Amino acid sequence: MSSADRQSGYATDGGAASRLTTWHQSLFSAVGRWRWLEVLNDRVSGVALPLYDRHRDNVAVELMHGGRWAGHALHPALSDLPIGMWSGTVVLDLLGKDAGSGEGRMDPAATLSAAGLLAAAATVATGVADWTVSDGEDRRVGLFHGVLNVAGVALQGASLAARLTGHRGSARVLGASSLTVTAAAGYVGGHLVQGRAAMVNRVAGFSGPNRWVRAVSDTDLPDDTPTGVEVDGRKVLLYRRDGKLYSLDDTCTHAAGLLSRGDVTECIVTCPLHGSRFDLRNGQIVRGPAHHPQPVLTTRVRNGWIEVRGSQPKSRRAKPKEERHGMESDS
Repeated sequence: MSSADRQSGYATDGGAASRLTTWHQSLFSAVGRWRWLEVLNDRVSGVALPLYDRHRDNVAVELMHGGRWAGHALHPALSDLPIGMWSGTVVLDLLGKDAGSGEGRMDPAATLSAAGLLAAAATVATGVADWTVSDGEDRRVGLFHGVLNVAGVALQGASLAARLTGHRGSARVLGASSLTVTAAAGYVGGHLVQGRAAMVNRVAGFSGPNRWVRAVSDTDLPDDTPTGVEVDGRKVLLYRRDGKLYSLDDTCTHAAGLLSRGDVTECIVTCPLHGSRFDLRNGQIVRGPAHHPQPVLTTRVRNGWIEVRGSQPKSRRAKPKEERHGMESDS
């Protein structure tokens, strides 16, 4: 084989290998361009968002997100239930253990199928709640994830109906199809979390600055006005009320909205992106959908400047007593 042939073959093999590792990028890029998905997204958003805004102060709505009580979204955890139960149904089908005692009776496979459908109802409800506080490409991909999940639920419902009417062959095919579609939906959901960082703590790795750094002149911070500054590459929210200074990370933990652009009422700041509320005094969540509190930075006024510090600096190691005594003697 000539050098040119070897190079050509390598290029061909490399191209095939590249396609094996980049197909998912091409898939989600195509999903973002689907016109039907964009139209569906606009229509569903037009119905769901006003309904969500009308009831967002209801504690039940915040609980559907997981919020401050759970510390993370409920939807991913609940999704394990129908997937696990429907996987058990398929295993029973493969082992031939799905036979009941007669038409209309709940055999083990049918019981798992029905229990999975009940769990799926809660999973879908929490998923819709999370979807309403997403934006842009996340919302379109999230809707595609939801469409696949609804299709999986519909197939599982048809499978259960077939089991209860004695059509076990059709029930097995429908059950396996349901699990396949649901697994595809789970893959899309994984892309949202791992690839798009949806519903994760957006400031988990923020800790600096580890020393006192000037943020803004003391005279340039008006009272009762949220002010955003950047200190050592970190966005910081400053707020002064009744002579007291407060400082939080300006990046909302939920979806990276800038809190300095939100409204403040009695030391409670509202994120302008999805309406999460935080207490400026301690960073705690007052209302979701945020799951994580805002990091608090230390502030002080020094020489006419407001200075902030994130992580506490490492304490210097105390010198041995003998060494200190010697220094005092020398002096």
